Amino acid sequence: MASREDIRAFLNREAASILVEVAVAAGSTPRDTDAWMLVSKDRTFATIGGGQLEYMAIDHARKLLQGASADYELTIPLGPEIGQCCGGRVSLAFKAVDKETRAALTERSDREIARRPHVYVFGAGHVGDALAMALSLVPVRTILVDTRKQELSAVDVPGIETCLTAMPEAVVRDAPAGSAFVVLTHDHALDFLIAAEALSREDACYVGMIGSKTKRATFKSWLSREIERPELFERLVCPIGGTTVKDKRPAVIAALAAAEIMTAALSHDRPQDDVVSRKRGKPVRA
Repeated sequence: MASREDIRAFLNREAASILVEVAVAAGSTPRDTDAWMLVSKDRTFATIGGGQLEYMAIDHARKLLQGASADYELTIPLGPEIGQCCGGRVSLAFKAVDKETRAALTERSDREIARRPHVYVFGAGHVGDALAMALSLVPVRTILVDTRKQELSAVDVPGIETCLTAMPEAVVRDAPAGSAFVVLTHDHALDFLIAAEALSREDACYVGMIGSKTKRATFKSWLSREIERPELFERLVCPIGGTTVKDKRPAVIAALAAAEIMTAALSHDRPQDDVVSRKRGKPVRA
């Protein structure tokens, strides 16, 4: 997933490049019509799905960069003839990146980043750090929240924001709709406070809390006495990462929890990404 800094760096570094878009995706294909990539003389940016299809696209784009007389649209059946067994059909559109296309791509990337779901991770301990690392690889905006300055100061995960606050429950209240909240602080009472606040957000896409069956039962009992709608407890994911894998190592918990969070975040209805028109170089709806 492109970041704001990455696409600008690529476009500034490469004097000439070709935009490759999936114009048509029929049947079983590696990517859908929201997929695109940039190809320069010796670099690429983003992906249309990899495999032989992408190798062919890169080779074709570089022929165009070299001035070859070649088509700006290709229709490729995905089957044994190209060594890719998806079985569908893909049409690719190629366009030289000019000033207008460059602006449209940059604007699209900025919008894409702005639309990323927010994930608030409360607690910069071992699991919190591991979860931040796992989430740094996926297209979400991750904010690591803690009340302890020393723990946050030790965090060194590219692309992750940190938030030092004495009132983490206020961070929950100020979060945008569709956010995910993951609670794993150093203090059970603080966990309960944050989780209760997050559960009151009916627009949250995910509320998870690290814990055991005993902690879950304790929280349920406390919640039934403290809030007017104890049925909200049923929305709580606890323990995070599920119970199928019996492994308590932070990195394992983080990997399993990250998959849960992404599933919840991407299940919410979101508007389609804009696609840069191969004919006009302007953003149009996919």
